[in-house]
Amino acid sequence: MNARFDAADLAALRFLRTTGHTPRAERAVAGFSRLGEHAGIWLAIGIAGIAVDAPRRARWRGATATVVCSYLLNTALKLSVRRRRPEIDGLQALTTTPTALSFPSAHATTSFAGAAAFAPLLPSARTPLILLAAALATSRLYLGVHWPSDVLVGGVLGTVVGRVRG
Repeated sequence: MNARFDAADLAALRFLRTTGHTPRAERAVAGFSRLGEHAGIWLAIGIAGIAVDAPRRARWRGATATVVCSYLLNTALKLSVRRRRPEIDGLQALTTTPTALSFPSAHATTSFAGAAAFAPLLPSARTPLILLAAALATSRLYLGVHWPSDVLVGGVLGTVVGRVRG
Protein backbone atom coordinates (compact mmCIF):
# COMPACT_ATOMS: atom_id res chain seq x y z
CA MET A 1 0.00 0.00 0.00
CA ASN A 2 1.21 3.52 -0.53
CA ALA A 3 2.35 5.78 2.31
CA ARG A 4 -0.55 8.19 1.95
CA PHE A 5 -3.12 5.41 2.15
CA ASP A 6 -1.32 3.83 5.11
CA ALA A 7 -1.25 7.17 6.93
CA ALA A 8 -4.99 7.66 6.37
CA ASP A 9 -5.70 4.09 7.55
CA LEU A 10 -3.64 4.71 10.70
CA ALA A 11 -5.24 8.10 11.39
CA ALA A 12 -8.76 6.69 11.05
CA LEU A 13 -7.93 3.73 13.28
CA ARG A 14 -6.29 5.95 15.90
CA PHE A 15 -9.42 8.16 15.95
CA LEU A 16 -11.81 5.20 16.26
CA ARG A 17 -9.60 3.52 18.84
CA THR A 18 -9.50 6.62 21.08
CA THR A 19 -12.94 8.23 20.69
CA GLY A 20 -15.82 7.31 22.98
CA HIS A 21 -13.86 4.88 25.12
CA THR A 22 -14.74 4.10 28.71
CA PRO A 23 -14.12 0.81 30.51
CA ARG A 24 -17.85 0.06 30.47
CA ALA A 25 -18.21 0.85 26.76
CA GLU A 26 -15.15 -1.24 25.91
CA ARG A 27 -16.58 -4.26 27.77
CA ALA A 28 -19.95 -3.81 26.06
CA VAL A 29 -18.45 -3.50 22.59
CA ALA A 30 -16.17 -6.51 23.17
CA GLY A 31 -19.16 -8.59 24.27
CA PHE A 32 -21.26 -7.43 21.33
CA SER A 33 -18.41 -8.11 18.90
CA ARG A 34 -18.27 -11.74 20.01
CA LEU A 35 -21.64 -12.23 18.30
CA GLY A 36 -19.79 -11.97 15.00
CA GLU A 37 -17.05 -14.49 15.80
CA HIS A 38 -16.99 -17.16 13.09
CA ALA A 39 -20.25 -15.65 11.74
CA GLY A 40 -22.08 -16.94 14.83
CA ILE A 41 -25.02 -14.52 14.88
CA TRP A 42 -25.55 -14.89 11.13
CA LEU A 43 -25.51 -18.67 11.31
CA ALA A 44 -27.98 -18.49 14.20
CA ILE A 45 -30.33 -16.31 12.15
CA GLY A 46 -30.08 -18.72 9.23
CA ILE A 47 -30.65 -21.81 11.37
CA ALA A 48 -33.67 -20.13 13.00
CA GLY A 49 -35.08 -19.36 9.55
CA ILE A 50 -34.54 -22.95 8.44
CA ALA A 51 -36.28 -24.19 11.59
CA VAL A 52 -39.34 -21.94 11.59
CA ASP A 53 -40.01 -21.06 7.94
CA ALA A 54 -40.80 -24.42 6.37
CA PRO A 55 -42.23 -23.01 3.10
CA ARG A 56 -38.96 -21.17 2.40
CA ARG A 57 -36.57 -23.64 4.04
CA ALA A 58 -34.56 -24.15 0.85
CA ARG A 59 -34.07 -20.39 0.47
CA TRP A 60 -32.94 -20.13 4.10
CA ARG A 61 -30.47 -22.96 3.54
CA GLY A 62 -29.09 -21.17 0.50
CA ALA A 63 -28.79 -17.85 2.34
CA THR A 64 -27.08 -19.57 5.27
CA ALA A 65 -24.72 -21.35 2.88
CA THR A 66 -23.87 -17.90 1.48
CA VAL A 67 -22.67 -16.82 4.92
CA VAL A 68 -20.54 -19.97 5.16
CA CYS A 69 -19.11 -19.34 1.68
CA SER A 70 -18.26 -15.74 2.60
CA TYR A 71 -16.40 -17.00 5.69
CA LEU A 72 -14.45 -19.54 3.65
CA LEU A 73 -13.59 -16.97 0.98
CA ASN A 74 -12.51 -14.52 3.66
CA THR A 75 -10.27 -17.15 5.27
CA ALA A 76 -8.67 -17.96 1.92
CA LEU A 77 -7.97 -14.27 1.31
CA LYS A 78 -6.54 -13.82 4.81
CA LEU A 79 -4.17 -16.74 4.27
CA SER A 80 -3.18 -15.40 0.87
CA VAL A 81 -2.66 -11.72 1.79
CA ARG A 82 -1.26 -12.34 5.32
CA ARG A 83 -1.66 -8.74 6.49
CA ARG A 84 -0.90 -8.39 10.19
CA ARG A 85 -3.34 -6.88 12.67
CA PRO A 86 -2.69 -3.32 13.84
CA GLU A 87 -0.04 -2.77 16.49
CA ILE A 88 -0.06 0.81 17.65
CA ASP A 89 2.19 1.95 20.50
CA GLY A 90 0.09 2.82 23.53
CA LEU A 91 -3.12 1.42 22.03
CA GLN A 92 -3.26 -2.30 22.57
CA ALA A 93 -6.13 -4.31 21.14
CA LEU A 94 -9.11 -4.62 23.50
CA THR A 95 -9.99 -8.20 22.62
CA THR A 96 -8.30 -11.35 21.46
CA THR A 97 -8.55 -12.72 17.94
CA PRO A 98 -8.38 -16.25 16.52
CA THR A 99 -5.45 -15.34 14.26
CA ALA A 100 -2.90 -12.59 13.79
CA LEU A 101 -4.18 -12.04 10.23
CA SER A 102 -6.24 -8.97 9.51
CA PHE A 103 -7.22 -8.57 5.84
CA PRO A 104 -10.08 -8.66 5.13
CA SER A 105 -12.21 -8.49 8.26
CA ALA A 106 -14.23 -11.69 8.66
CA HIS A 107 -16.72 -9.87 10.88
CA ALA A 108 -17.37 -7.38 8.08
CA THR A 109 -17.40 -9.99 5.31
CA THR A 110 -19.79 -12.42 6.99
CA SER A 111 -21.97 -9.67 8.44
CA PHE A 112 -22.57 -7.91 5.15
CA ALA A 113 -22.99 -11.25 3.35
CA GLY A 114 -25.56 -12.25 5.97
CA ALA A 115 -27.41 -8.95 5.74
CA ALA A 116 -27.52 -9.14 1.93
CA ALA A 117 -28.52 -12.82 1.85
CA PHE A 118 -31.17 -12.64 4.58
CA ALA A 119 -32.74 -9.30 3.61
CA PRO A 120 -34.86 -10.78 0.78
CA LEU A 121 -36.23 -13.31 3.27
CA LEU A 122 -36.89 -10.63 5.90
CA PRO A 123 -37.77 -7.51 3.89
CA SER A 124 -39.13 -5.62 6.92
CA ALA A 125 -35.83 -6.29 8.72
CA ARG A 126 -33.55 -5.10 5.89
CA THR A 127 -32.48 -1.93 7.73
CA PRO A 128 -31.89 -3.66 11.11
CA LEU A 129 -29.84 -6.36 9.35
CA ILE A 130 -27.67 -3.73 7.66
CA LEU A 131 -27.29 -1.82 10.94
CA LEU A 132 -26.29 -5.02 12.73
CA ALA A 133 -23.71 -5.73 10.02
CA ALA A 134 -22.33 -2.18 10.22
CA ALA A 135 -22.17 -2.27 14.01
CA LEU A 136 -20.36 -5.61 14.09
CA ALA A 137 -17.88 -4.41 11.46
CA THR A 138 -17.28 -1.11 13.25
CA SER A 139 -16.80 -2.89 16.59
CA ARG A 140 -13.57 -4.34 15.21
CA LEU A 141 -12.17 -0.85 14.71
CA TYR A 142 -13.28 0.33 18.14
CA LEU A 143 -11.51 -2.69 19.64
CA GLY A 144 -8.37 -2.02 17.58
CA VAL A 145 -8.12 -5.42 15.88
CA HIS A 146 -8.55 -4.30 12.26
CA TRP A 147 -7.42 -1.53 9.99
CA PRO A 148 -10.29 0.50 8.52
CA SER A 149 -9.36 -0.78 5.05
CA ASP A 150 -9.78 -4.38 6.32
CA VAL A 151 -13.34 -3.56 7.36
CA LEU A 152 -14.15 -1.60 4.20
CA VAL A 153 -12.94 -4.36 1.89
CA GLY A 154 -14.65 -7.01 4.02
CA GLY A 155 -17.94 -5.11 3.84
CA VAL A 156 -17.74 -4.77 0.06
CA LEU A 157 -16.72 -8.43 -0.35
CA GLY A 158 -19.54 -9.61 1.88
CA THR A 159 -22.13 -7.48 0.12
CA VAL A 160 -21.06 -8.79 -3.29
CA VAL A 161 -21.06 -12.43 -2.13
CA GLY A 162 -24.41 -11.96 -0.38
CA ARG A 163 -26.04 -10.47 -3.45
CA VAL A 164 -24.52 -12.78 -6.02
CA ARG A 165 -24.91 -16.03 -4.13
CA GLY A 166 -27.91 -15.17 -1.93
